[in-house]
Amino acid sequence: MKRFTNGPALSLILSASLLLGACSQAPQPVAATPPAGTGTLVASADECRTFEQNPVVVSRIEFRTPRDWLDIVKTFEPVGGSLEEGFVLLDVGKEDFERLRVTGLTRGWTVQIDARETQRHSASLKTPLGALSINGYSCYRTVEETYTSAQNLVAQYPNLASWSSFGSSWLKSKGRGGYDMNVLKLTNRSVTGTKPRLLITASIHAREYTPAELATRFAEYLLANYGRDADVTWMLDTQEVWLVLQSNPDGRKKAEAGASWRKNANDTQACGNGLFGADLNRNFNYAWGTGGSSTDPCNETYRGVGAASEPETQNLQTLIRDAFPDSRGPARTDAAPASTPGVYIDIHSYSKLVLWPWGDTNTVAPNGVALQSLGRKLAFFNGYTPEQSIGLYPTSGTTNDFAYGELGVASYTFELGNAFFESCSAFTGTILPQNQAALLYALRVARAPYQLGSGPDSVSVSAPASVATGGTFTLSASATNTRFNTSNGAEPTRTITGAEYFIDTPPWAGGTPTAMTATDGTFNAATEAVRATVSVAGLSAGKHTVYVRARNNSGTYGPVSAVFVTVGGTTPPGTTYTGTVASRGNSYQPGTAGFSYAGGTLKGNLSAAAGTDFDLYLQKLSGSTWTQVAASEGSTSTEAITYAATSGTYRWRVYAYSGSGSYTLTETR
Repeated sequence: MKRFTNGPALSLILSASLLLGACSQAPQPVAATPPAGTGTLVASADECRTFEQNPVVVSRIEFRTPRDWLDIVKTFEPVGGSLEEGFVLLDVGKEDFERLRVTGLTRGWTVQIDARETQRHSASLKTPLGALSINGYSCYRTVEETYTSAQNLVAQYPNLASWSSFGSSWLKSKGRGGYDMNVLKLTNRSVTGTKPRLLITASIHAREYTPAELATRFAEYLLANYGRDADVTWMLDTQEVWLVLQSNPDGRKKAEAGASWRKNANDTQACGNGLFGADLNRNFNYAWGTGGSSTDPCNETYRGVGAASEPETQNLQTLIRDAFPDSRGPARTDAAPASTPGVYIDIHSYSKLVLWPWGDTNTVAPNGVALQSLGRKLAFFNGYTPEQSIGLYPTSGTTNDFAYGELGVASYTFELGNAFFESCSAFTGTILPQNQAALLYALRVARAPYQLGSGPDSVSVSAPASVATGGTFTLSASATNTRFNTSNGAEPTRTITGAEYFIDTPPWAGGTPTAMTATDGTFNAATEAVRATVSVAGLSAGKHTVYVRARNNSGTYGPVSAVFVTVGGTTPPGTTYTGTVASRGNSYQPGTAGFSYAGGTLKGNLSAAAGTDFDLYLQKLSGSTWTQVAASEGSTSTEAITYAATSGTYRWRVYAYSGSGSYTLTETR
């Protein structure tokens, strides 16, 4: 941000203080349209009238650069606009509007009140509670539907899932309806011992539809793939996932009925336009009230009457402390040990960001380098911009500053997508698969995120599904230290110096490593194809887990990736298709006309060259239109689909998201 000498700075501050004070003068100031990009500090007559009627207005900021966009949306969370459109809509109170107009003069923005959007916002706040479904957004579950889905998961997977209350919402604490605040915990309870945890909280701001649904579907994915996918299986065997699917259930009910509602339902400090409540993400007690929040109960960022004054905040703070040990000293400069376990992610929308502490200062956090490396890795999967949380102005009393500041746990905020009320097509087509991949990676590194986040990944791990007793098989993989989002700075160059595999007992449990070799004969690049010939002599008949990990030239290991290999089993009969596809191109198997199928389970397993990213889809013919019925859209060269098919005509679609070349698709019916 541009700095000023004392004289101009004082002049701007005084002008800002007079901006809306002018509204009380008579006659009122005459409205004037400033030259584009210059802005004004003089309140127009229309602006004065708008603020008389609304404690919160929707302001329209026409900015200049991508840096402007990032600084704004990290601070306020937009209600409209986009980087591509060159403007952003923010719901702000008088104090923030004044600050924005002053900042706009220093950075060449136009800052004005959008009267139509302000009227629409005000009208939405009068919507009553009690929606039973979300009109026009069938892909998102209500609070009740979310809770029912969680309970059904527990009934279906009793050894892997539990559902329990950890406190009451504001309304319930007052005996006025409301909800329990519940946590869905996932782990294989047959495997005992202390396990590292991934804790996810979602939709702490009520109007953000996508976070709660993403968290719910992430749980469903993990449970459905336990025992089928080797990585999901070891992660649930040896780690825990805690999910707060609805972090602000009272407020969420307002939003489900169409209200642009951000805060909780605390109405003890009522506002003239019904905009009561506290912003729960300004109410946490770490550095509470030190900037970027409001003391005005009518403001969208109202921080509450005191630190952790709201029951929802108190409940979440207790849960976070229960999930993670305290690994950081009391001083701001105290770093958590590099071996600190656990990852905390607070999911919001929108703006396409991956953020980490601090949010209340430009100072880099003591573990800032490691937080940045893992943040860039998470952003590799969802394509979002990775940044430290602080934006245009500081923010305080936030979730991830609390989790990191109090406990030293690796903490992040995801800002999903392009809208609060995101379309279902955008959610299911892009936001869900990209961010599910990011959450899976967060779980993969939860044992030691500050170390594993900068280490190499083992991808495209390949082995035969079945090996004869006493036989051998070829294990192959790609070890790469390149999967970082470089849209906001690059990671240091790190070459691969080794790779190894473990059978059944992973490295953290004392497993015995066996070295793998570089396919080209030398470990000297940031990405290396690796392989080994593995003997199964001495292994019992049945399914075994093979873990692979790699090491870079700084001596850092990355997380493991795993495959199942069955000793003494037989490979089920199937059909193997081969083909080639150009980058961003499609290939269909067994051809564009497809095949007829009487019904039953259809399985497809796709593999391609290391370093490519091919996706697999199953399509069904409906009339003359092919409709997608299943998809596997990971970020590697291997994909798998298992689908319960009804009778009809089907075909496989292979799409080259990045890279090109040959592939093999094995179909099992």
